Amino acid sequence: MKKLLELFLTFLKIGAFTFGGGYAMIPLIQHEIVEKKKWLTDDEMIDMLTIAESTPGVIAVNSATFVGYKIGGLAGSALATLAVVLPAFLVITLIALFVERFMDISYVVNLFKGLRAGVTVLIFHAALKIFKKTPKTAIAYFLLALAFFMSCFVEFRYLTISLIAFGLIVGLASQMIKHREREGR
Repeated sequence: MKKLLELFLTFLKIGAFTFGGGYAMIPLIQHEIVEKKKWLTDDEMIDMLTIAESTPGVIAVNSATFVGYKIGGLAGSALATLAVVLPAFLVITLIALFVERFMDISYVVNLFKGLRAGVTVLIFHAALKIFKKTPKTAIAYFLLALAFFMSCFVEFRYLTISLIAFGLIVGLASQMIKHREREGR
């Protein structure tokens, strides 16, 4: 029971103190889950992010569900997911009640502009941390360059799905080739 409460409070804190969505939450998730609580290793964190991004849903919710299940089974999964969503749900509900009044206040408009800049930095920081821990192979650099180019310069409705599927196919193919080479030696 203590572990479930700790799991709930950890993801409640992640949900409450991170602005900008799931990608902005990655540094805090990494700090809390890997560095502080040691519930996942760095490699497990990268795997979790890959799974969370590749499956339907929000990356923060998928991450909470994954970690919750690993730490506390089905109950942990449900509690971590509820905890990470609860703060945003409450804030959005409150804002929805007063949205027209909020957007007329110049301080609020400027606050959101500042938050956008901060979120951009958080997302860049998360990407940099993940990049530092990923294998540095020619295929990894190729996929990184391709994904960057495609996301910046190509307008395509299913771009994210296409990039994930292509990365999956290339990754599987490269691992199969490596496996065959090892068996052939």
